[in-house]
Amino acid sequence: MPSLPTLHRVIKRDLGAGRVLEVARPAGARVGLEPSRYDRALAEWGLVDGEGGPLVVDGPPADVPVPEGAADAGVRGGGVRLYVPGARLVSTRQVAAVAEAVGHTVAARGMCCVYGDTGLGKTVAVEQALHLLPGRVPVWRAVAGVAPGLPQLRASLCEALGLPSGALPHRAGPASQALTRALAEPGVLFVDDAQRLTPPLLDYLRQLWDAPGCAAALVLCGAGCERALARASALRSRVLTWHQVGRLEPSQVPQTLTLFHPVWAQANPEDLARADEQMARGNFRTWAKITSHVYAARERGPARRVDRELIEHACARLGPYP
Repeated sequence: MPSLPTLHRVIKRDLGAGRVLEVARPAGARVGLEPSRYDRALAEWGLVDGEGGPLVVDGPPADVPVPEGAADAGVRGGGVRLYVPGARLVSTRQVAAVAEAVGHTVAARGMCCVYGDTGLGKTVAVEQALHLLPGRVPVWRAVAGVAPGLPQLRASLCEALGLPSGALPHRAGPASQALTRALAEPGVLFVDDAQRLTPPLLDYLRQLWDAPGCAAALVLCGAGCERALARASALRSRVLTWHQVGRLEPSQVPQTLTLFHPVWAQANPEDLARADEQMARGNFRTWAKITSHVYAARERGPARRVDRELIEHACARLGPYP
């Protein structure tokens, strides 16, 4: 058993170090959680503006590699399927709110759960937030497989962290030790589709995060991941930030669609509001599909206006399960 002075010394040391990232300039000191300094740190990252409000950045990150021909094909942007040439990513208020939540979690080296219905742009929002972090903060991205076992989860984590993904994941002790050493570096572990993880797998993540010396933040994202975490009480109690991504508000739809694709520039806002109420219901992925069909119709008949008839025809292409 350690002596009482030793225990006091360890507690004082850990409290002095804190669980925060060094977000000041390289020549500066460590930034703590005192509100004004914390706000300045987030402002430096571009997560908030000078007044403390969320900062919205339109368009995809500038340094996202675009495969040859992708700009013409319009298939993907920033790893997200856009369905139509000329489309671009749009940072809405919902995206800015996720950036603020993730930024706070990363600064505190905590744990964050980003959840919401499918098609609302959760992954896009988290990726935008991670893109805004300083370049010297490593981001490790892992995707939970379908019905994964513990070896599959370890393999995914090893691959994300740049560790050997051959025989190592099947050796529980060495794999856990390697992951623990890797997570001792300040950074962000982002696990997408976390709703696929069972309580034992989530508890394994909790053990890695609880290991002495862990300096990484953990971001879990997925439709229904809040329900998965609810079944893993030990991990759930450690979540610092819960953030639900909401649907586009009706007032946001016209401006957001105009930024998303020029085909909507001359559309009647009332027609868009009608389509949103009857079909899209604020789901951005559904609007991306509608945009694809409207674009295709305009390509077949360039003189055709984007009116209610054309929008209804595009919506009909989505079937009963848009």
